[in-house]
Amino acid sequence: MSRKSKPKVAIYFSITEEEETPEIQDDISGEELGFETYFDIDQTTHLEEFKEIARCLNRNGFNAYILNLHNSVHTLISNLEKAKPDVIFNFVEEFHNNPRLEMNICALYELFGVPYTGAPPLALAACQNKVYTKRILDTYEIKTPKFKLIRQIKPKYSHHLKFPIIVKPPYEDASSGIENESIVRTNAELKERIEYVIEEFQQPALIEEYIEGRELNVSVFGDKELKVLPISEIDFSEVPDHIENIVSYSAKWDPLHEAYHKTIPVCPAPLTKRVQKKVEKIALASFRAMGVRDYARIDMRLAKDNSVYVLEVNPNPDIAEGVAFMRSSETAGYSYEEMLVNIVNFALNRSTVYKR
Repeated sequence: MSRKSKPKVAIYFSITEEEETPEIQDDISGEELGFETYFDIDQTTHLEEFKEIARCLNRNGFNAYILNLHNSVHTLISNLEKAKPDVIFNFVEEFHNNPRLEMNICALYELFGVPYTGAPPLALAACQNKVYTKRILDTYEIKTPKFKLIRQIKPKYSHHLKFPIIVKPPYEDASSGIENESIVRTNAELKERIEYVIEEFQQPALIEEYIEGRELNVSVFGDKELKVLPISEIDFSEVPDHIENIVSYSAKWDPLHEAYHKTIPVCPAPLTKRVQKKVEKIALASFRAMGVRDYARIDMRLAKDNSVYVLEVNPNPDIAEGVAFMRSSETAGYSYEEMLVNIVNFALNRSTVYKR
């Protein structure tokens, strides 16, 4: 690449045709839904988001293009060989509907010697497995909720956990499998939910003590030097009694669900300086322990006694404008475009490591 040429950025993702052109809902009011809405019902498609990222990068000195891999390794390899991108903005979160194959795609980038944004394969694999994450964090003396892994359906499930308990599929991403029914308070409810997870997701069930308290999203970004962005909190004060105080799949992704409109982010979170420093220290330690890179979001629970429990370490989190990671970024004073450029440059600066 000559000094005068613009770095070529391949924005890779893999979504279905239905996700490319989803059915657009007619305008729906809160009155029709049966509850008061807080957010606009955004119907921006993933494809539109990727196109906007390309436009932002092109305005900032890059030559960016998008490519939907459509679950085809041949499409990926062909583009790497023919287009020869200088850097990859990696948005491939699953392959063939399997989030555990996410790491394999990054491994291909490395085999082709092309630098890419975000976490490397081993970090993706470790973070994808909630049990591995817990065990790794434990070796660094970072608290996570007490847990047990149930591998198969049994007549009875013994455990030493305190109720309430939350039941999760351990190998899913983006809160998949976490809903209101995931919080259980009796052994009968626990048995029912364990068996649902095992049968529905074809994987073990992770049961862990549910931590009552405040939910914090702590975004970290950087390469050689790391920075904790302003901490965001999920405010549960508007959540009605029939909905649990958790960030469920519906709360994250379903704009027609009441939980989506009642779990309201507040950034920066109102924390004492002492608690803020404690949370930031744990976020940095978790980022380093899991080997993530460039940008990540660490989800935590702050218990009533100010104990901090890490729930998940999320590599390559959602960077849609105004959401989650980008909300903290914007609060810190970075524009959307500035943060996109930062992330791409982190990868470009590693180009000497990945030699073709």
